[in-house]
Amino acid sequence: MFAAHALASQAKKELTENILPYWTQKMCNPSGGFHGRITGSEKLDPEAPRGAIMNARLLWTFASAHRLLGSQATGEAGNACYLDMAFRAKREIIDKFYDPEHGGIYWSLDASGNPLDTKKQIYAIAFAIYGLSELYRACGDSEALEYAVKLFNDIEEHSFDSEKDGYFEAFTREWNTIGDMRLSDKDANESKTMNTHLHVLEAYTCLFRVWKDELLEKRLSGLIGIFERHILGSDGHLRLFFDNDWKCGYNIVSYGHDIEASWLIHEAALVLGDAEVLERVEKLVPRIAAAAGEGFTQEGGMIYEMHRQQDAGCQIDGDRHWWVQAESVVGYFNLWDHFGDQTGLENAIMCWEFIKAHIIDRENGEWFWSLRADGTVNKDDDKAGFWKCPYHNGRMCMELIERTR
Repeated sequence: MFAAHALASQAKKELTENILPYWTQKMCNPSGGFHGRITGSEKLDPEAPRGAIMNARLLWTFASAHRLLGSQATGEAGNACYLDMAFRAKREIIDKFYDPEHGGIYWSLDASGNPLDTKKQIYAIAFAIYGLSELYRACGDSEALEYAVKLFNDIEEHSFDSEKDGYFEAFTREWNTIGDMRLSDKDANESKTMNTHLHVLEAYTCLFRVWKDELLEKRLSGLIGIFERHILGSDGHLRLFFDNDWKCGYNIVSYGHDIEASWLIHEAALVLGDAEVLERVEKLVPRIAAAAGEGFTQEGGMIYEMHRQQDAGCQIDGDRHWWVQAESVVGYFNLWDHFGDQTGLENAIMCWEFIKAHIIDRENGEWFWSLRADGTVNKDDDKAGFWKCPYHNGRMCMELIERTR
């Protein structure tokens, strides 16, 4: 238990003195909201688009920090207020990203805060629900809950597949079909994905904490079932891309998503409060984490992914991405916290030591994108931007803090 508390103490220091101050000091736009990007070489890009995902994740992170730690930041952030940062992000989401005509959330804004890409990506809408729900949970902000419920209704009206279950990936601004449904250029252009379902699950879990709606309860239970029936493979790994009928033609392993899903599905079952569902899920959690562990290295870091190729063996991406390391700490800690797995705690500590040695930027703040497979630090990808924000690493710290109180 001492080791767990020591780990949480170090995580709190990292959160309050390194991660969050980076955002309070460097990413706030004087005209409102947040800048869109800081490069890996620490150059602010004032003309970069503003992404819905980054803003929604910032909302969740600072709302959660306020809930756990109170309104005042510590360390280098001086008297910067976590709640003020959360409200700054909320205003961006509601006033600029929310589509008042058709509902949903725009994918991106230009640097001046005007709609840029108006497609409706369900993944991004889910993160807006996640952040708004957490803000209500943190301080009882009724406007945040109102918009979280609006966005839940948008997803259910337009994205839920009432015939074959699950959620379709993306739509035009007017909720019509869209040719390119991909979340990013790294993804397959399929109508249903593991990644979107994982984060709809995450968002609905957070919303259900504060809004005990009957349909929401049904959908949350249904999402857990989707992972059991369609997404989780017989080998314990998550399958990633699916057509309308839940057929998967891809053989890709994402170790970070495996370990992240192991604890997010468990969290959903715990919050849902259905004993039968929880019993089923708790049989799956160690199996998913064990499958993820195939990518856990002797150095203590988790590699990114593996592509299984029928005629050419396996193609491995051995980079150790920042978010994969953060989720590994939480996933392994969850095994110790709920299942008494001492090796889980040892792995969580081992991964944290890897993060301290290779991922934390002690000169400029925040975390580097990754440590490459060749052992060099990746400074080409963003330090802050469309896909890089304090959600994974900040949440890791806060999970450890909350679980050891």
